[in-house]
Amino acid sequence: MKAVQFSRFGGPEVLEIVDVPTPAAGAGEVLVKVGAAGINFFEVLMRADRYAVTPSLPMFPGVEAAGIVEAVGEGVDKRLLGRRVAAPLFVLARPFGGYAEYVTIDAELAVPLPDAVSFEEACALMVQGLTAFHLLRQSPAANKTVLVPAAAGGVGSLLVQLARGQGARRVIALAGGKAKLDLALSLGAEAAIDHRAADWVTGVKDAANRHLDTVYDTVGGSMTSDFLKVLSSGGELVFAALGRFALSSPDLEAMIGRNQSLKGFALLPLLSPDVLKASLSELFELVANGRLKIEIGDRFPMDQAAEAHRLIEERRSTGKVVLIP
Repeated sequence: MKAVQFSRFGGPEVLEIVDVPTPAAGAGEVLVKVGAAGINFFEVLMRADRYAVTPSLPMFPGVEAAGIVEAVGEGVDKRLLGRRVAAPLFVLARPFGGYAEYVTIDAELAVPLPDAVSFEEACALMVQGLTAFHLLRQSPAANKTVLVPAAAGGVGSLLVQLARGQGARRVIALAGGKAKLDLALSLGAEAAIDHRAADWVTGVKDAANRHLDTVYDTVGGSMTSDFLKVLSSGGELVFAALGRFALSSPDLEAMIGRNQSLKGFALLPLLSPDVLKASLSELFELVANGRLKIEIGDRFPMDQAAEAHRLIEERRSTGKVVLIP
């Protein structure tokens, strides 16, 4: 089968198509013919060796896929054959390999996919959908004014909608460029501010009527310090940008002086098999019932994985970017 790998760290050009044996479904596993594979920003960082963890080489990226069960291993119900499923590879002991024509996954982790939800939409609801879903479980938006950075991206576009659905008082979107701002507004944000504007901090404060309760920081880096400037006294910054934490001691001391709180967010520790399946099933139903809109920004054939990474790395993408084998 065809798969994408990188055998050295570097730019998008290090991604290459290779021929590897098609995996066999082991005991308790299913073999899934991939219909779509999702791409995430942390995979871009891994490829460049800029992530919190350095992967072993060669690396076969891809932590989420969706497709059709083509074979079952020993002990697996044969009625799963031909079923449409989501394959959240990121919860496995070997959480990669999704940029490929086939993947295997434990049968108990393969989540049934309603006919009304496409393979591409399923990919958008795994890492990114579950992140948005559980961010709001850990720090609810109900009756609060909240800031959603990167609001036109995979997580942000879902977070805007889910926060509105949870009963946020006001959702303020932060994004770059008119097209992304318009998208955030169309998804339910009451205000959208361009982070490329020199006065965006003032813009956010004005949009929040000088009272911002929560920032969902999925960006990190130097932006985190700026987010503290717009957060109100007593507000909460939820940090969900693993590997990009850059707050200084003076930043933390200023937080204390303003009675602000910092909450960390890591998705994987929250996902037992039961929680994973229940959460994904709930998200799938929201899409199937038309209550959650998925933005598929770009689709690339597998041999253009480098172009897909380049699009994300240059922050030109909106919504979810997927590979189609």
